Amino acid sequence: MSAHLSDVIEVLDGAYPPALAADWDSVGLVCGDPSETIESVTITVDATAAVVAEMPERGLLLAHHPLLLRGVDTVAADSPKGAVLHRLIRSRSALFTAHTNADSASPGVSDALAETLGLIVEDVLSPVSDGTRLDKWVVYVPSMATEAVRAALFDAGAGTIGDYSHCSWTVAGATQFLPNAGASPVIGTVGEVEHMSEDRIEVIAPARLRGAVLEAIRRAHPYEEPAFDVFALAPLPSAVGIGRICTLPSPESLADFVSRVTHRLPATSWGVRAAGDPDAVISRVAVCGGAGDSLLDTVAIAGVEVYLTADLRHHPADEHLRASDVALVDVAHWASEYPWCHQAGALLRTHFGDALDVRISPVRTDPWNLEKDIEAT
Repeated sequence: MSAHLSDVIEVLDGAYPPALAADWDSVGLVCGDPSETIESVTITVDATAAVVAEMPERGLLLAHHPLLLRGVDTVAADSPKGAVLHRLIRSRSALFTAHTNADSASPGVSDALAETLGLIVEDVLSPVSDGTRLDKWVVYVPSMATEAVRAALFDAGAGTIGDYSHCSWTVAGATQFLPNAGASPVIGTVGEVEHMSEDRIEVIAPARLRGAVLEAIRRAHPYEEPAFDVFALAPLPSAVGIGRICTLPSPESLADFVSRVTHRLPATSWGVRAAGDPDAVISRVAVCGGAGDSLLDTVAIAGVEVYLTADLRHHPADEHLRASDVALVDVAHWASEYPWCHQAGALLRTHFGDALDVRISPVRTDPWNLEKDIEAT
């Protein structure tokens, strides 16, 4: 059983597009030769020495958290990160990271978290733009030349919306202009105000085509000085982004929801903490796998009763609770992202079947490993 590493990377990049990664992030292939074959994939939240130690040889380690994120000036074998890489390379194994791109993808980390908790995903908590920058072009042209100018706009790449091409909107209107000394008007006379009918053509075009669209207008338009406007359109949210807005199958109290979280997520020393009225009835929940206190302001206006995430800090949580009725549930970072390992595993099993041994690492990489109950005195 084996598959080319390049084929596995293609599937992972399709599910978790690298373009969705934050600009500070480091995702993709860390070590390994895409042209070689691998016999297994081991999936984990963190690429640690303990995880690598139990991996089969000639395998791929798919990790959520980057091993090399900050500036690195050595991967010597006697350094912690270097030791991981050297062991992988010696066993002809590879390392691949899907981090914030897996957070934003659909389905992604927060979808896996919601599924584990038995929640129904309805929307993206903090959607991101797909990165496409669009312009709206408005061109004023005498009706006799409308078709020629419109055809030139389409030939330049304007007028495409989704799966549709040759899209435009046209309305008739009236214009006036005064050719001054030095002008060579196609219509009208120097020194005399001219009145005539014109069409207003509107089309959408990618911002990267501005030069081509402008050239097309000037080439096809009959006027010496064509009249047109260019409006840069605001980016629209897409179906991808950080966090999810969910509903419960049926309303339940906050205390019951906390119990649900406790029983459905893997146990950790961190445990499950909550802040809010235990008897409050909730039906709408926001979730964000990983550290999510940067979204507290977004959550406050998201129309939810509770927000579940990880690594909530004291002061942001306190300020949120003073200003909002949205309850908070805080879980261990590792526990909130571990369900993604099963999601990624199902993805690879679907694509490769028996050709690859796809396994979830049994190593719990949560760094906290000790808890102690202290009796009140």
